[in-house]
Order: sequence, then structure tokens, then C-alpha cells
Amino acid sequence: MLISASVALRSRSTRLALRPLLTSSGTIRKFSSKLSSLPRNSSIVSPLDTTSNTASRRLSPLISHLSPLASITTSSRVNMPPLPKPSLDEYDAIVIGGGSGAMGMSRRAAQYGAKVVVIEEDGRLGGTCVNVGCVPKKLMWHAADLADALRETPEYGFGDAEGKPINAEPKFQWRYFAEKRDAYVRRLNGIYDRNLEKDKVEYLSGHAKILGPNEVEVSLRGDDGKFDAGTHTIKGKKIVIATGGRPTKPSEEQVPGAHLGIDSDGFFALREQPKRVAVVGAGYIAVELAGVFNTLGTETHLLIRHDTFLRNFDPIIAETLQDYMSKTGLNVHQKTNIKKVEGKEGGPLTLHLDTGKTLEVDTLLWAIGRRPNTDNLGLESAGVKTDDKGNIAVDDYQNTNVPSIHALGDVAGKALLTPVAIAAGRRLSNRLYGGPQFANDRLDYNNIPTVVFSHPTSGTVGLTEPEAKEKFGEENIKIYTSRFTSMYFGMLEHKQPTAYKLVCAGKEEKVVGVHIIGLGSDEIMQGVGIAVKMGATKADFDNTVAIHPTSAEELVTMR
Repeated sequence: MLISASVALRSRSTRLALRPLLTSSGTIRKFSSKLSSLPRNSSIVSPLDTTSNTASRRLSPLISHLSPLASITTSSRVNMPPLPKPSLDEYDAIVIGGGSGAMGMSRRAAQYGAKVVVIEEDGRLGGTCVNVGCVPKKLMWHAADLADALRETPEYGFGDAEGKPINAEPKFQWRYFAEKRDAYVRRLNGIYDRNLEKDKVEYLSGHAKILGPNEVEVSLRGDDGKFDAGTHTIKGKKIVIATGGRPTKPSEEQVPGAHLGIDSDGFFALREQPKRVAVVGAGYIAVELAGVFNTLGTETHLLIRHDTFLRNFDPIIAETLQDYMSKTGLNVHQKTNIKKVEGKEGGPLTLHLDTGKTLEVDTLLWAIGRRPNTDNLGLESAGVKTDDKGNIAVDDYQNTNVPSIHALGDVAGKALLTPVAIAAGRRLSNRLYGGPQFANDRLDYNNIPTVVFSHPTSGTVGLTEPEAKEKFGEENIKIYTSRFTSMYFGMLEHKQPTAYKLVCAGKEEKVVGVHIIGLGSDEIMQGVGIAVKMGATKADFDNTVAIHPTSAEELVTMR
């Protein structure tokens, strides 16, 4: 039996499922050995094991709500390959890109009856999120979170009489997990393939180049990965650009030896766990990956240009998280930049810092930002405008300056989040093909909830305290905060912090921002996002009956 990385000891359903395996004197080692000895037809089912009838029954209500994962089947048939050539000379929509936004737009358009073709040059569908982003990142986070849980189990009774470990902690097998993680990602690639087939969306694997407002040249991808398997010119009443973005690195002129470092894509190519790593960056990607390394036992250094990381988040999140991560072994180098990198591919590396010091590491990871994928798209042939960062300029309706061409997702530079791209794509299709009732359908980019999968997790929606004071005036803002210890950590020697903040505006105290950090913040934030989106006031929060005992109840009991 293969147990998904999403199965964690903190999960109630997992504890119930595994209860028969645990005895009052059981140890982690015995627990692990019993798991490994189970036959493949064991009654314990991974939540992501869709090859079992039990899993299918459990998953079916959830799957119907997940666009990218919709139509998961128990079929073992081979994934459908892309078409060898276009079947039509003209389509209602040519969608360039095969990520979340492209899938959301193309499938919704096809469901309305439009003739749609998707062109993806990477050789696999899913884009950044599925292949080198949120999905494998979340699995790595689960592994790190489980490592924390394993360290905590002795104090929950799975140790000796003094609450100490009986045996050494299990060693994390990076290569094994990476291969299993990648197999899961490949399965998702196949699900995307089948979803396009089900909705009658054509899929071409190749490079697309815009020749004009309604014309695209496709250079098909061969088995060797080169775009030399034939060239075709197709027409589209609409062209939708959803090519996403990619990580950036400093140039060799900026930082000699910068090429010796990897980026976030390279993180998922690692097959051995580095003993020492330096992560450069202060955004959520840098913080998340540094957190994974640190929690799994790698000596981790985070190099940031300013005093704090996550500077675009509310101070209660940035300050609480940085203080805690520093106390748990993460080495945060403030106001530090790399001047030069020396070493060899694969390490070890010597980093020469502008502080005058050097740092010896095995792996250097750049997480300093992302750039849109617009190279060689032929935007100039159609006169499509971009901004000073290279993002395709769009209005609130995903329109470019060319009436027949639209852009969405990361390539448009607005809120670089997977659900945002999906929502924007669906709304564009609603407006183009869904009838007059959708004539003004567009995505509202305000109050988008988001989560940082740090250790602990943190979530945010709406305005930060500084933003709210600037928008409404400091005298019109009231702040409610609470800091406490989650019950999970109440009995433990090692305690994670929890901190909540409500940002309220005006006499009615409308909640214009919620910022939380602590165990469970990632799951709590979705419901909070609904409340803020609907315009809830502090009184609405206060009038909601608390769920006890939970951390989330603090949101409705703050005074």
C-alpha cells in the first residue's frame, strides 16, 4: 500500500484509520514496521489512492468540485497523447499554454460548445502549479510537517515513561519521496489529458507563435523534445495567452557564478537532500522552501535584502514567523546579498557576501522572483502591449489592447495564484461564450485569500494594517489581535506560536483584513475569505457561535 504524503498524524481521519495498528506501548518504529508490512489490499486506504473502490466512494463528492482534478477515474488506461496535427484550420479559441488558467478557460469554453485547441510546449499539462509549484510543494510541506509530528509523538505517549523517544527518529528518505511525489504529479498530468479529451478540447504539444490578431503558427514537439515535428498555421476567432511564468536568477554580470545555483524548479529536481543550503529571497516561495529544508534537518540559511521577509504581508505574520523560524534553527541573514559564487555544479559552493563574510553550502537556491513567459510568442506581430516588467497588459476583463487577443494568469502579472488564473479563465469563457447573462462577468481581484505553507502556516485576506490605515485613515481603523498557544501544543515542551489579527474599518467596523498564523491557518482561511468577501463586520464575527475547543474560535471571541 502506498500512503500519500498528505496523510499526517495530526489528521483525525488518519488517526482513526490507523488506530488498530497502535498499542499502548507502541513505538514509532513498530508503527512504521506495521505499515510497511501491510499487504497492498489492506483495508487502510490512502486518501489519494483512486485505484480502490473505497477511495473512489470517499473521493467522489470532493472530486466533483475540483476543476483540475475533476473526472478522476479508476481506469488504468494509458494517458491520451496530444494530437499529431490540428484537425481544423480555424477554431473559436486558440489557447496558448497548458496550465491552470488555460485549462479553466478552454474546458469552460468547450462546455459552451466552442471549438478550442490548447497548445502547450512543455510536453506535459498542468503548468507551474501541478509540475513545479503548489502541488509538489504542498507534498514536500506535508513531509516536513510529518517530521515535526514524529518529533512530537513521544510527548503524546508514544515514547518512554518520561515522554522521551525510545528509538531514533526515522530518517527521511529524500530520493524515495521525490520519486513517489513525481509519480503522483505524472498521474495528475494524465488526468488533465483526459479532462481535455472528455470536454472535446484539442491538445497540441508544441511551440506557438502569434503571426497576427487571428493567426498562430504551431511548431510541433517531437519525441526528442525539439520542435521539429511539423509546422502548421491555424486561425482563431480568439487567441488566449496563458503561458504562465518562470523563476528568475541574477545574470553572471550581476553575480559571477550565479548559474551554479538552482531555482524553485530545480528544487523539485533534487534527488539527494543537501546537508547545507542557502536560499536567497524574502517572498513566500523562499520562506516555504527554506522551511521545508530546515524542518527536514538541512542546515538552512535564508539570505534577505532587508530586515524582514514576507514584507508584503501583515507585520503580525512576518514578525511572528521570522522570530519562530529563527528559534527553530533557520539562519536568517538580514541585509545580506551575494557578490560572487565559487565552486562547481552540484556543490560544494562558496558564497561571497557583501557583509565581507563567506558561506559554505552544498546547494544555493535562488527564489528572487518570477518573470512572464512571453519570449518568442510573437506579441509584436499582433501589436500586443506589455508593461515595463514584460507582463501582458490587460484590463479587468482580461482584454489586451488587441480585441481578438486575451491574456490571463501569471503572464498578465495579476495576483500570481493558481485559483486566480482558473477563476479568470472561467469568467472569460463565460463572457465570450456563455450568453448575455455573463456580459459583465469578470474576476474581482480584491479580497483574494492566500496562504503561506510555512512552518507554521499563515493565511491572509484583505488589507494589511498599514494598507488599511493608508486607505481609510488611521483614525478610522480598529485592530483586534490575539496571541495564544494552540491546544495541540499545550502539553508539548516545543510550542508553535499562534497569532490572529482583524483589521476593521469605519463606525460599523467592517472587517477589511484578516491575518492569521498558527496550526491550521491554511484550512481556516478559506471560510474567513468568504466572510470578508461578503462584507462581514466585527459584530457578525462576534455574533457567530464559537466551535470549541479550536484555534479558529479565537476569531469570533476577540475583544
